[in-house]
Amino acid sequence: MEWGSDFGSDEEKVISKKVGGPVFITHYPKVARPFYHKPDPNRSEVVLSHDLLMERVGEIIGGGERIEKYEVLMERIRESGLDPNEYSWYLDLRKYGSVPHAGFGLGIERLLAFLLGLPNIRLAVPFPRTLTRLYP
Repeated sequence: MEWGSDFGSDEEKVISKKVGGPVFITHYPKVARPFYHKPDPNRSEVVLSHDLLMERVGEIIGGGERIEKYEVLMERIRESGLDPNEYSWYLDLRKYGSVPHAGFGLGIERLLAFLLGLPNIRLAVPFPRTLTRLYP
C-alpha cells in the first residue's frame, strides 16, 4: 500500500489474519479519512481515528475524535475540495460553540458474522440488498 491510501476489506482481512486476533489501527493518514476527523496535534499528516479489525470480517468498529474548532473544520473542508456552503449546518454546530468529542460506530452484521463464524457477512444481514433485490 502507498501512504495516504485507505484500507479496503481485503487489506483489513489480511492484517487481522496476520495478527491472529483483534487489532486496532490508529492514526490514519489525513487524506484517507473524512474532513471531520481531528488532526493529531503532534503529527498533522494523520488524524485521531481508529478501526477495530477482526479475523474473517475486517472492520467491526470505526471511530475517532471530531474537530471542535470552527476554523480548523473550515480549513479541512476546503483542503478536501468540498463546498463549505453544503456543510453550513455542520459548521454552525461549531460556530456557536462545541466541546471536544469522539465517537464510534459498531457494524452489527460484521459482529454477528464474526461471533457466528459465518463465511460471508451477507449471511448476517436480515434484509440484504442485492442486484436483484432492492426492497425488503
